[in-house]
Amino acid sequence: MALPEQLKKAIIQMPAKEKDKLLLRLITKDKTLSDRLHFELIEDSSTIPERREELMGRIVRTSRYNQNTPGWVLTDMRSLSADIAYHVKVTKDKTGGIELNIFLLNTFLESYSDILRTYSSRADTCALYIAKKAQTILNGLGKLDEDYRVDYIKDTNRMLALVFSLCSKMYARQMELPHELEF
Repeated sequence: MALPEQLKKAIIQMPAKEKDKLLLRLITKDKTLSDRLHFELIEDSSTIPERREELMGRIVRTSRYNQNTPGWVLTDMRSLSADIAYHVKVTKDKTGGIELNIFLLNTFLESYSDILRTYSSRADTCALYIAKKAQTILNGLGKLDEDYRVDYIKDTNRMLALVFSLCSKMYARQMELPHELEF
């Protein structure tokens, strides 16, 4: 929401103590903003590796649940994907977001390959999600500098092989995803 120039000038002219009170009240209403400020000011932006490791641990723990339907697998992947998106929003760690999403897909597709092997009406939504997630990852990789992309070729190719061997292969073909990346 854009502020009118008059209001901006009035806020700038407020006493510092009053501005601080208003700022603190506003920050407490926005969890993302308060988490981002905590990350930048308190953690000094140095905890990105620890945050990545914690998310990877959660991905591994969740993938070990004994899910027996594609719907439950999809629910877990969506939940973890939201956690990854929040991590990127707070830390501005775009390469970490790509790395974590590749790790998420590889871990879940390997763990639940028996459930996701064949396409069925029950697996349709999950299959579409997997293909779209792979496409999003590939788009993100395309935006990275070529020096960074090289680090992810092996894991990305493993992900693509899984995408094309499970229920998502039909959607992957429709989206014209590559079978393998070469940089």
